[in-house]
Amino acid sequence: MKRRSTPTKEAVLTLLTNTGKAMSQDAIEKKIQMNIDRATIYRVLNRFCEDGILHRIVAEDGKQYFAVCIRCDEKKLADHHFHFRCTACQTIECLPVPVQFSLPQGYHVESVNCILTGICKDCA
Repeated sequence: MKRRSTPTKEAVLTLLTNTGKAMSQDAIEKKIQMNIDRATIYRVLNRFCEDGILHRIVAEDGKQYFAVCIRCDEKKLADHHFHFRCTACQTIECLPVPVQFSLPQGYHVESVNCILTGICKDCA
């Protein structure tokens, strides 16, 4: 079922698309140029995740971030790629290339939720 477009949905998606990085709900609330309550933003983010427009990244501290992924359109890879969190600028981004890893024999990956932490290319 196609959901109707609203100014709130358009503002949230435009912000995330233009930022190019994952953002938390509270960061979106601070940056958005509209008077939107927290519950509405969170509801919009969850619907976008359900519809495959965004994906949710859970950081090591349990905080949730949301991103428009550059690779999610390729066979719905939203849950099958790595993210990078920069300790200098505190951003989280989807890595644009696959990260290779290996598992012991007999293990099969169904989803990946991995955040590599360090210094990003902009801060290096």
